[in-house]
Amino acid sequence: AWMLDNSIPVPGLGGYRIGVDSLIGLVPGIGDALGAALSTYILGEAVRLGAPKSVLLRMFFNVVLESVIGLIPFAGDIFDMTWKANARNVKLLERYLDNPVTTTRSSRFLAFGVMAAVFIILALLFFLSWMVLKWLVGLI
Repeated sequence: AWMLDNSIPVPGLGGYRIGVDSLIGLVPGIGDALGAALSTYILGEAVRLGAPKSVLLRMFFNVVLESVIGLIPFAGDIFDMTWKANARNVKLLERYLDNPVTTTRSSRFLAFGVMAAVFIILALLFFLSWMVLKWLVGLI
C-alpha cells in the first residue's frame, strides 16, 4: 500500500505524497486497469487473513471507486492521488484485525448502503427509460 499510494514525495506540497499507482494511472486506458490489478494483492491478503465478506466487499468498493473515477481524464487522476484506496484498505484490514466485530458491523452497514443506492439508481434508470419509451410511442 505504501508503494502504491505514498512512496513518492511531491515537492512544494508540504510533505504530501503520491504513489506508483497515481503515476501508472496517468497512462490512458491501461493505467487504471493495471493499478486495479495491483490493488487486488491487498484483497488477496485480506482473504488469506480471514476477513469476512463484508470487509472484503468494502475493500473491493474502494478499489472499484478509485478505478472507475480514475477513468475520467485529469479529475480521475486527482481523485486517485487523494482517495488512496490501497492505504484505506490496509487501514481497514488492520482495524478488522484489531476489532473484528465493530469493523464487520460497519462494513455491513456500508455494503447495505451501497446496494440500496445501486437499487435506487437502477429503479430511476428504469423509470426514465419507461418514460422515454412512452414518449416515443406517443410520437408515432
